[in-house]
Amino acid sequence: MLEVAHSSTIRAAQSRSGANRSVHAVPTKDREIFATIAEGFVERFPAFDLFERLAAIRAEIPGRVVFTTSFGLEDQAIAHAIFAQALAIDVATLDTGRLFPETYDVWAQTERRYGVRVLAFAPEHRAVEALIAEQGIDGFRSSVEARLDCCAVRKIAPLARALDGSAAWITGLRADQSADRAQVLPALFDEQRRLIKVNPLFDWTRERTREFVRAHDVPCNALHERGFLSIGCAPCTRAVMPGEPERAGRWWWEQSQKKECGLHTAYDTRAMSANAPQQ
Repeated sequence: MLEVAHSSTIRAAQSRSGANRSVHAVPTKDREIFATIAEGFVERFPAFDLFERLAAIRAEIPGRVVFTTSFGLEDQAIAHAIFAQALAIDVATLDTGRLFPETYDVWAQTERRYGVRVLAFAPEHRAVEALIAEQGIDGFRSSVEARLDCCAVRKIAPLARALDGSAAWITGLRADQSADRAQVLPALFDEQRRLIKVNPLFDWTRERTREFVRAHDVPCNALHERGFLSIGCAPCTRAVMPGEPERAGRWWWEQSQKKECGLHTAYDTRAMSANAPQQ
């Protein structure tokens, strides 16, 4: 029977498997090139609307660009801006195997609405089998370390495959989603994955995002209307109570105020000059 490595080991392995894969098709001195492009987005994005931001990402970044969606409010807004302009950006999702039925519903609605296929990246079946053999089906509730091991198998490893060979990764991060994300930048050079990470909704509020989705009649996850503001795997997400932070419904049984799975491990708020080419 396969065994699951303990917390730090499994997450380190997942991290290594996704690192340094992304730039083999990009010109030399990619770090300097990517940092310069990211710095330009930081300077110009505040004056751009969402359509212009996505168009600029595609026009200015050489190589494959990937947008990962969980079909939440923010991701649906970004997907609309991509599909409405027929931009050559790969739209992918991490199908953890434990998503809500409502998430699969909006996935199907999105494909029908835009006449597209969203790329699905699932966890490796032997890793899932080993994880369950070690933890049990809901063993992730036993500790933060066990939950992060589950996230590593079901999300981090599939993300590495989704980003393989890419020059840029687009996310739905907003600064007002949580305290940890408060200083999120429009774009930066991701040192670990060696690509440009772009957050086109960095300065949007939830209300502005909701208004955009309604104005453009974008398919929306039905769970949002039932108090689920941030939607992940079904066993790990509940509705948010009045007055609670937006991400309070994620892993609600944990005492830690940090509500992350490891996809976004560091919010680089340093001046972009730190990533700029050295003279």
